Amino acid sequence: MKKLAVVLALLTAPLLAAQSGGLDDAMKAIDSERMRATVKYLSDDALEGRGTGQKGGDLAADWIAAQFKTYGLQPAGDNGTYFQNVNFFGVTTDARQTRFSFKPKSGAEMTLRFADDFVATDQTHSEKSVIDAPIVFVGYGIDAPEYNWNDYKSADLKGKVLLMLVNEPPSNDPKFFKGAALTYYGRWTYKFEEAARRGAVGVILIHKKEMASYGWEVVRNSWGGETSLLANDRDPKLKSAGWIQLEVARKLAAASGMDLDKMMQDATSRSFQPVELPVRLNETIVSHVREFSSRNVIGKVAGTSTGPSPKAVIYTAHYDHLGIHRDEPGDNIYNGAADNATGCGIVLELARVVAAAKHPPQDTMFFAAVTAEEQGLLGSKYLGQHPPIPARDISLDLNFDDLLPVGEPQELVATGAERTTIFPMVQKLAKAFDLGIAPEDHPEAGYYYRSDHFSMARVGVPAFSINQGALFKGHDRAWGEDKESDYRAHRYHQPSDEYRPDMDFTGNAKMARFGLALGWYVANLPQTVQWLPGDEFEKARKMTWVDIPTVGGRNNEQIVDGGS
Repeated sequence: MKKLAVVLALLTAPLLAAQSGGLDDAMKAIDSERMRATVKYLSDDALEGRGTGQKGGDLAADWIAAQFKTYGLQPAGDNGTYFQNVNFFGVTTDARQTRFSFKPKSGAEMTLRFADDFVATDQTHSEKSVIDAPIVFVGYGIDAPEYNWNDYKSADLKGKVLLMLVNEPPSNDPKFFKGAALTYYGRWTYKFEEAARRGAVGVILIHKKEMASYGWEVVRNSWGGETSLLANDRDPKLKSAGWIQLEVARKLAAASGMDLDKMMQDATSRSFQPVELPVRLNETIVSHVREFSSRNVIGKVAGTSTGPSPKAVIYTAHYDHLGIHRDEPGDNIYNGAADNATGCGIVLELARVVAAAKHPPQDTMFFAAVTAEEQGLLGSKYLGQHPPIPARDISLDLNFDDLLPVGEPQELVATGAERTTIFPMVQKLAKAFDLGIAPEDHPEAGYYYRSDHFSMARVGVPAFSINQGALFKGHDRAWGEDKESDYRAHRYHQPSDEYRPDMDFTGNAKMARFGLALGWYVANLPQTVQWLPGDEFEKARKMTWVDIPTVGGRNNEQIVDGGS
């Protein structure tokens, strides 16, 4: 326990002296085999992939709440329960009845096949929408005044369908779209939002593996089933939000008398102008629509502080996955063992040991298992808009998502921590845990904007995920990189992401101890953690310091889109 003593010595200070024993007990109590049991249970076929609004998802929420109760956590959801109800529309595109074709001014009509050539969802949750509209190529579909970039110029796009590239203009300049690191402007969620704000009726994203950071099978599997949409979302929506394969896009460009490679190259220039193609989209999108509720599961361990403005730390992980796709042949259960039963295993174990601590920290600790992450971070979005205490009083959100159980890591990835005032302690703790701090393996993939901490950051809460790097004990870096690559290629968002007895949860336990030590330290600070000056989320944090009237029971959200 030499390393544990080093960590405790690091954290021991006058304000922590009375509670270091509590942390000592909690750190020692973390049990990797309990995490294994959680992953094994949550990824069992009986839970049918924990789909949002599906039987398996409800079973998972009930089970997590039961664990919280067994541990002795206080309920922190609605009406004295562990549950925060989130209302949704469930939209499933009917592949048999949906029609999608490109009709050029001259030449043959191009009819596309759902899942093979394109995917699309009706965000307006109508049972049937008909589109007959011109197609406009808008490059990357980005309006970023802070980078002097506007793909839309002054084009009138009302009632039109926008063809655009995923990702953002390539750059190695950290002052231009943060260089190689993807910003929110490159995410498909931003592109759909921006197009809808401009009055477009549809968006067609061109899929290219190198730009999306995942293959077409991920798009197909993620969009081939039911899509969940927040029922109380007042933002404008698209009748058709979808993707097409790269080769389909090439054929579309050729039918327009254009070359796709040149179109993509032209889009990398600030002088790019939107181009209306001599092609219309004829689409009839038929959807099966239902209303349902899913639940975030929230428990807490009250802190010892009796001050007038109690603060808190929150730990998050999403429990949902892609569910069961009943129309698919063969194995159609997307079990989600790594993604994200592993994160749930860590948060549940943290909840258990903190609840058992005789001397908890000064600030309250919340533990939240959120729904609908795979649907676009919707459960955490709702949590951020309806936090258990005001966002200004939440000092830090530590998120756990998709931690491969392959052994003991020697590196930590905590992308986003460097943007907060707590980063110096992250560095010290990493050293105490014999962990190097590794940069994000694929900054171009924009992982910071693809997990639930981002929803908390958007409302101002300093937030980031804790994960492991590619270097593991007893292996070289290439071994860890091969493990990650194999997972991305053969299990990520596929039915093969299943529990296996040879999984090694040593590293998950180490990440849990790191997160516990960091959260415990923050929960004993006299002040809240902040974003560094000039950070894209600093404005949202400052907005939480002002009393803002609620609208319809909802705290106004300061939306931060990639640096605005």
